[in-house]
Amino acid sequence: MRNVRKAAGLVSFWVLAFSVPVADADDGAKPYGIEGYVPMTTSRVAGSPEPPLPFRAVRAFPRLQVDWPVFVMTEPGSSRLIFIHDHRPEKKFQVCRATTDQAATGKFDVLLEVDDPAYSICFHPDFASNGYFYLGHNGPNKALPKDADKTCRITRYTLQRKAPFQLVENSAQIILEWVSNGHNGAAVTFGLDGMLYVTTGDGTSDSDTNLTGQGLDHLLAKVLRLDVDHPDEGRQYSVPKDNPFVGQEGVRPETWAYGLRNPWRMTTDPKTGHIWVGQNGQDLWEQVYLINKGENYGWSVYEGSHPFYLERKSGPHPYVKPTFEHSHSESRSLTGGVVYYGSKFPSLHGAYIYGDYSTGKIWAGKHDGTKVVWHREITDTTMQITSFGIDPDGELLITSHIGKDGGFYTLEPVVPDASSETFPRKLSDSGLFASVAKHEMKPGVIPYSVNSPLWSDGSQKIRFFAIPHDADDNDAAPKISAGSNRGWSFPEQTVLVKSFAVDLVDGDPESRHWIETRFLHRENKEWVGYSYRWNKDQTDATLVDKDGVDIVFKVRSSDGNMVDRKWRYPSRAECMVCHSRAANYVLGLSTPQMNRDHDYASVGGVVDNQLRTLEHLGYFKLKRSGGKDAAFNSDDHPRLVNPYDDSEPLADRALSYLHSNCAQCHVEAGGGNSQIVLSFGAKPEKQNLINADPLHDRFGIADAKLVAPGSPERSILLQRIARRGRGQMPQLATSLVDERAVALFREWIQNLSEDAAN
Repeated sequence: MRNVRKAAGLVSFWVLAFSVPVADADDGAKPYGIEGYVPMTTSRVAGSPEPPLPFRAVRAFPRLQVDWPVFVMTEPGSSRLIFIHDHRPEKKFQVCRATTDQAATGKFDVLLEVDDPAYSICFHPDFASNGYFYLGHNGPNKALPKDADKTCRITRYTLQRKAPFQLVENSAQIILEWVSNGHNGAAVTFGLDGMLYVTTGDGTSDSDTNLTGQGLDHLLAKVLRLDVDHPDEGRQYSVPKDNPFVGQEGVRPETWAYGLRNPWRMTTDPKTGHIWVGQNGQDLWEQVYLINKGENYGWSVYEGSHPFYLERKSGPHPYVKPTFEHSHSESRSLTGGVVYYGSKFPSLHGAYIYGDYSTGKIWAGKHDGTKVVWHREITDTTMQITSFGIDPDGELLITSHIGKDGGFYTLEPVVPDASSETFPRKLSDSGLFASVAKHEMKPGVIPYSVNSPLWSDGSQKIRFFAIPHDADDNDAAPKISAGSNRGWSFPEQTVLVKSFAVDLVDGDPESRHWIETRFLHRENKEWVGYSYRWNKDQTDATLVDKDGVDIVFKVRSSDGNMVDRKWRYPSRAECMVCHSRAANYVLGLSTPQMNRDHDYASVGGVVDNQLRTLEHLGYFKLKRSGGKDAAFNSDDHPRLVNPYDDSEPLADRALSYLHSNCAQCHVEAGGGNSQIVLSFGAKPEKQNLINADPLHDRFGIADAKLVAPGSPERSILLQRIARRGRGQMPQLATSLVDERAVALFREWIQNLSEDAAN
């Protein structure tokens, strides 16, 4: 699909004409890059180099077909689960109920359906007699115009206290409302003191541009504490007299603690009374707070324990650091949890258990009221975790908001095995290399290349994939699911291999030196990344510790001086930041990246289109515009272009660069906090890029836009590409500016017209 542009940036800028020189339509006579499938039988990449984490996630109630659950808890004094379901076909949110017996058979009842996104539920301490439960939700205010601000609400409902325990008709009573257009909070819990605690966020979807985080004269960015049993006249609550700021001028007396950005989940420890809040961070850090009376958690002067906008005015109280904190290398959208007192897992007794929506990791921590006494990761899952709950037996439940694989999960112990002892510690142990020093691969390991490479500080890269052959598969090639946009889906035990080389003398290929080889390995439906560090003799590479390592090496610059270069061998967790679920984990092995010619000389082949060769080998079957029996034609499939190739259309180059370097985060559910979508082919209304206001740092630029057509100097996108340090993009894995990319985007933005997004 080659679209010819008459003027780069002056036509519909989002429709990419992915184009590289590729083979013409298959005439049946052209030889294939690799003549025939060769089974890959020698891989020894299996298991893990570390002992397994102590738990794994398993389905609870597998017959309960709830694909998009948001929240779960147990109705007090019963065997009934109460959960919130994001019922996507009807765009409704349902409050549902099922006994554990019903859930086991897949049955549940819908108690309530609301139009607004619903987040959280809690039950009144005297629920057994009054039947009250409280729902936190956010949506348009029907009494106001459609374009008015959204409103968060805490609404009380009543359930019958006798069978069939249905919702009492017309029992809805709004307890509290506040304007909020993002970062809503709306989590609810009752403390052991009988008070209702409510979270609020900073009310925006950006970096607190309304400056609410440290303000005290409003309800935003706080934990509120309300007395709902003794309401004042004219409203549904009163302010407890022992709230910390009662009687202070310019302070909303409902405030219990403040300085929060986007709290997601709150719980009360049923034994100690501790109030826990999980919070989504912004640029680099996620947080958990043990909430205490009158404390200030720093947003947006601080992001967790790290400076964010120090020039902003702080509240009158010193800021308190998070109880637990995670960098975006391992957590990117934190989901607060619950305190466990079940009987199945004695080691977790009294632990606060929480996780992450984006990475699926789960942690547990114990606190004695004064300090953290124990904290560790307990499992790594493929879930998109939206909540933690406790079932009627006191055991853990987890909701995963992930479509057909979504639903309810719990944990089970992992039995240790010996795989950590046999995992290859050197490349020469992997079974993938015929000669490590020569980078010659074993039979069946397939080389490949990409159209638009990821920027890796100017390093040179070569790539391979290996899919171990199943002996029961009649000598047929293992199957790859080759979708059109995202990364391909590979079978179990697949290993992706990428090696990095640097020139120790700038611009001199003769000085090229291997520095790192990375594996991405799929096992038990999960991908894990491993890094190997090459030795000085260039004969082998050794596995890097799971936490990664930073090194500095010397390079002779073009002016003859020796300069220091930094290199980061990523941690296991950092690998999966880019190789995200939203990108289907695999980046380079995607149709638009692979639709190009590759020289297969290293395996005795010829130059051929990679899609054509891989289809010939039997890895997949591609669609053809002329029907299933038509000859292969590369133009039937999307393709990116090389951003550094001046012969390609300017807009194609820019958008290809964004797709390969940025889209794995900046895509729906990708973990990027901004609202732009940078995957190729995204329509303007989804991209939210051209003439869009920045949602994060403006870097002091007046009238800044993400991309300001004709004005590179006002374009935040260019600012982020052109800097290293705070505010750089990508956030991880690079320490050098891609100067060619800076020149590319300056030229592209300069040539964009004002109507480029239309």
